[in-house]
Amino acid sequence: MHCPFCGADDTKVIDSRLASDGAQVRRRRECQSCNERFTTFETAELVMPRLMKSDGRREPFDEDKLRTGMLRALEKRPVDTEDIELSINRIMKRMRATG
Repeated sequence: MHCPFCGADDTKVIDSRLASDGAQVRRRRECQSCNERFTTFETAELVMPRLMKSDGRREPFDEDKLRTGMLRALEKRPVDTEDIELSINRIMKRMRATG
């Protein structure tokens, strides 16, 4: 982690805590060069797999395209939007697991 004050690469973690209901980690750091202290927030970056199209192209997964397609396909059906959201979440969870 680069120091925002002097730009040095060598920083030390002083304290770590969960933040935002456990979705982030808050870290207090101290620069080993200038001894300034600063706070960083870290979140996990989940990378979705790329999809292979029928013509052989690969494109990144787009949650909005999936949602739009499902809403369009089910617009005249008695399916609740909460059920659609649950299905989308289940699909994304399986994709991350098989990644």
